[in-house]
Amino acid sequence: MTGTARAVGALTRSGVVRPVRPDRLAGMACGLVRYGIGVAAGYTAGAARHPGRTAIVDDAGALSYGEVHWRSDRLARALLARGTGPDEPIALLCRNSRHPVEAAAAAEKVGADVVLLNNGMAPTQIAEVLADLGVHTVVVDADLHGRLADVAEEVGIVVARGHLDGHPTCEDLIASAPADGRLPVRPERSRTVVLTSGTTGVPKGARRPHPSTLAPAASILSEIPLRAGVPVHIAAPLFHTWGNAGLLLAVLHGSTVVLRSRFDPADLLDTVAAHRCDTVFAVPVMVQRVVESGAPGWRAGSSPRIVAVSGSALPAGLAAEFMDRFGDVLYNLYGSTEVSWVSIAGPADLRAAPGTAGRAPVGTTLRILDDDGHPVPPGVEGRVFVGNDMPFEGYTRGDAVEMHGGLLGTGDIGILDENGLLHLTGRADDMIVSGGENVHPGPVEDLIAARDEVRDVAVVGVPDDEFGQRLAAYVVAAPGASIDADALRDAVRSSLSRFAVPRDVVVLDALPRNQMGKVARRDLPPPT
Repeated sequence: MTGTARAVGALTRSGVVRPVRPDRLAGMACGLVRYGIGVAAGYTAGAARHPGRTAIVDDAGALSYGEVHWRSDRLARALLARGTGPDEPIALLCRNSRHPVEAAAAAEKVGADVVLLNNGMAPTQIAEVLADLGVHTVVVDADLHGRLADVAEEVGIVVARGHLDGHPTCEDLIASAPADGRLPVRPERSRTVVLTSGTTGVPKGARRPHPSTLAPAASILSEIPLRAGVPVHIAAPLFHTWGNAGLLLAVLHGSTVVLRSRFDPADLLDTVAAHRCDTVFAVPVMVQRVVESGAPGWRAGSSPRIVAVSGSALPAGLAAEFMDRFGDVLYNLYGSTEVSWVSIAGPADLRAAPGTAGRAPVGTTLRILDDDGHPVPPGVEGRVFVGNDMPFEGYTRGDAVEMHGGLLGTGDIGILDENGLLHLTGRADDMIVSGGENVHPGPVEDLIAARDEVRDVAVVGVPDDEFGQRLAAYVVAAPGASIDADALRDAVRSSLSRFAVPRDVVVLDALPRNQMGKVARRDLPPPT
């Protein structure tokens, strides 16, 4: 079967492509022609196709597709009256709720770019990002307003959840939108600016255009079998690429999107049960917390078909333990802000090859290249390069992007096995040279993480007077366990080179992580 046929088949099986009444088809087509493929088009088309269907359920209640379209129209008119539009971006600093969704749709309706701010960013980082991008208005939750302490006074503030004296709320703007305000018939195409994780410094903005066709959705659907019209719980933060992708896929499928402002393992299980969610979009650290909660399985009456994770590494042991308790429903997408997706591992892949990042889906080219840019044979380590239908347009600061033969480098090192499954071994910039030997932290982390007494681990390179660099292991003990540093070193020594043995083993109560679960390496204490 050709890639095109597989793509059409995936879209048809999921219900994206299906018969529509002629009287509703015109309204759907109008939304797509007017706004392209994005959340604005999704809710406009949804309002024409199924206006009474529930679109969003959040902490404040439920909204239909017709209501979201109407509300985002009014919010768009209000924002336009305040000066937002092309070349006047909107930034979102919000927890998951209806408000960032409606604000993003409103921005698209006026042709404004949308900047997704990580809730964990420091005030100085946020101020620098907003200044660099010339942001006109920030939509912010009231309890996150302190993160804007260093932002210039001319930046407008609109409150999403809660209240702040002197600043209007989204609800205020929706209620007071100009009755005669007219939105652009064909606004400029809005782009989404997603920030890199910022674990080592000030985050960089990556410009992401909206899809021009349904090919990107078909790629994901070829490996993750979503269904149209079913409830979807997006637990992953909407400010991240994965949460944002989950929203777009859900709206494309006419699904009910269930959002919660804060994550809690028990609440996730309760939410899935209460709304009979078919699919959950999450990040690996959320899966880890659910497993650690001790829950034996889903709540009575609920059993999602899909738990799709992305955003950080999924440990092999965690995948197996989760599926043993919650069923073979786990899907792991490996990608990045820059390349969108690279590969997807389904339950069968994760069972057969624990720790795999999966295989390239339909329409995706995956290559492992050596330092000279030549493909390496299966089983040989090299740099990961990818090509797909959703590459980003570049960094907002103009930083260089590594490319070869039209493929974009991910910055990761990996191996393709004889079955076409990708196995990541580390980051190219994480590799250290110790005593003249190249050493990747990834395999060391995997060995240590597999031990029963270890709950969490990060292995990094640190300066060494004798060897130039050496590895240090930062370890969190499992509940009731203790860490024997020599035993950890012996385990590494028995499987890897002597240069891979961490001389330093630092025991911590918890690893510093950002909200996507990635280790914030700059916050690790220096080994003593």
